[in-house]
Amino acid sequence: MLRSLFSGVTGLRNHQLRLDVIGNNVANVNTTAFKSGRVAFKEGFAQLVSGATRPPGDQGGVNPVQVGLGSQVASVDTLFSQGNVETTGLGTDMAIQGDSFFVVAKGNQFFYTRAGNFQLDADGRLVSPSNGFVVQGRVAINGVFQDGIRDISLPFGQKTAALATSSVTLAGNVDAASQIFDQGTAATLDPLDPDQRAVTGTEKSYKDVSITVFDSLGEEHELKVVLYKTGPSEWSWQIDPQGMDIDATFGTGGIQIDQGTNPFVFNDDGTMDVDPATFVPPRITFRPNSGARDVTITIDPRGNGVNGLTQFAGTHNSVLRDQNGYTSGTLQNFSIDRTGTIVGAFTNGTTEPLGQIVLGDFNNPSGLLRVGDNMYSTSGNSGSAVYGFALEGSQSEIVSGALEMSNVDLAQEFTSMIVAERGYQANSRVITTSDRLLEELVSLKR
Repeated sequence: MLRSLFSGVTGLRNHQLRLDVIGNNVANVNTTAFKSGRVAFKEGFAQLVSGATRPPGDQGGVNPVQVGLGSQVASVDTLFSQGNVETTGLGTDMAIQGDSFFVVAKGNQFFYTRAGNFQLDADGRLVSPSNGFVVQGRVAINGVFQDGIRDISLPFGQKTAALATSSVTLAGNVDAASQIFDQGTAATLDPLDPDQRAVTGTEKSYKDVSITVFDSLGEEHELKVVLYKTGPSEWSWQIDPQGMDIDATFGTGGIQIDQGTNPFVFNDDGTMDVDPATFVPPRITFRPNSGARDVTITIDPRGNGVNGLTQFAGTHNSVLRDQNGYTSGTLQNFSIDRTGTIVGAFTNGTTEPLGQIVLGDFNNPSGLLRVGDNMYSTSGNSGSAVYGFALEGSQSEIVSGALEMSNVDLAQEFTSMIVAERGYQANSRVITTSDRLLEELVSLKR
């Protein structure tokens, strides 16, 4: 009779624990990236009243007689199912689609979290706002990722170096109906000579094109090229160094022609003759007065068929475009893509990677220990974290400007609460009934 009393006590205790877990789930229904818990029960110890006997041959055997002594808690599981993703629009907010975890550090100790509501601290480090743990990843220097996992830092005011121009595209059209450039009475043809340009009919025989280029210190230089017609299907080119802040003693008038087919020859369909065996795009070098390195620029007119420099009758609209240099810039903004790569936008109009968020995966995430602040730490049964990057070593991906919501299902929790309540009531009835039976037993002595 006393066995039922203590069985009821174990039932009360276990259902109370289940209510505790349900209450914690409901309390965290709006906690960022919270993972709900679940209690599983198991049968307690069973007392053997009599053992089993084998069949003696002329009759059947006898089964064992056992009386159960209540229930026990088998486990309190953490359910790492995916929570819904809520858009926030804040660039430092991140949600993980998949089973991975963000990695954060307190000194040399690593912790793991699904809550991506990160912020920047005073030093520009990406941190968890609840405890200041620093988000981990690999950093990029001058756009090149470095080895090793370390703190992610995004200090505004960070600079990117200038890049000297190395290539320029020459495109557009030169007028096939133009006259051949007329040097007039001049002894030597010079398309930069104002007198030769003033010869009647010559005004359509040449075209000045220019573009701003940069040296290694980021100083601007106006690169000017004149195209002028020298034959029915030929246009020559010449560099105009006037007004460029360059060393005039370098090369010829400050410009050194390293190579380049001259003149450009056009086919009868208007496209340029760019036979790979003979055509060489112009390459020039000049020396800036700023103290920067010599600047070598390839001027490529080839394009792709009619998308390069062409000769058709009509508009004379050739241009220099698409130079690849830029001045130095300061970090102005950043964004995070689905691979966790942090791309900085600089004031010079360029972008380059600043870092990449690292993710951690576990063989058994349910074995992780909750340590508060939406953080987890490893345990003996979780295994060590396997580090990787979104879609590169990890199958998860990162959603920027969004947060993962709690995966608590209120309908399920309220249903479980009713079941736990009824289970608690039922076990309490077992205790009160056992108590009445004991009372009847004691009253026999009256």
